[in-house]
Amino acid sequence: MSKLTTPSNRRQFLTLLGLSAVAVSCGTGGAGSAKEQTKTLRYQGWAGSVILPELAADLGFLEDVKLKWVGNTISGPQDIQSAATGQVDFGGAFNGAVVKLAARKAPITAVISYYGVDKAAYNGFYVLKDSPVHSARDLIGKKVGMNTLGAHSEAMLDIYLQRHGLSQADIKKVEPLVVPPVNTEQSLRQKQIQVGVLGDILRDKALQTGGIRPLFTDYQLLGWTLPAHHLLS
Repeated sequence: MSKLTTPSNRRQFLTLLGLSAVAVSCGTGGAGSAKEQTKTLRYQGWAGSVILPELAADLGFLEDVKLKWVGNTISGPQDIQSAATGQVDFGGAFNGAVVKLAARKAPITAVISYYGVDKAAYNGFYVLKDSPVHSARDLIGKKVGMNTLGAHSEAMLDIYLQRHGLSQADIKKVEPLVVPPVNTEQSLRQKQIQVGVLGDILRDKALQTGGIRPLFTDYQLLGWTLPAHHLLS
């Protein structure tokens, strides 16, 4: 994602996204004639976020292809399951969830990588400033709030715990919980959870308010990565 920091590269990326959307519309048109090709793509949004297809549509990169919002999700695995079952025309998720769905022979095709991690775009695992949690071992018996299970945040948590020497028995004592991203900061400050995963504008807002500190971030853990794809059914 660090390569998308210039206006030129952002335009190239969104143009590619637009071309991918046109390809999706052609692929869902049945017999393939122009009259049978759909010009409307159903999708799920993300509360509190503008996703790249929405930005591409607003900038005109989708040309005559229209997006139809059918609801919101906070889960990549749920999003691609909806794509695989035909409830939406495309979705996106962490590669681990993609691989699991593909292994089950789901009718999905990867179209374009759409998110990653760098020093500016990352997810952090945050605790209250006065929290007794300072290490991986301190997480035993603690609740970690994240947007969904079986995806990016849970994978990062597992890697962090494994790298710091926790046994599988101890890792099982750390409790990942699903918390909607828009509620994570509040849940953390009210001590309903001991750790909250925050990213993008929700992370920036919480840091600006103060009173929290990072335990670790996915960028610190793995460096630059590009771990997810949009999918089409």
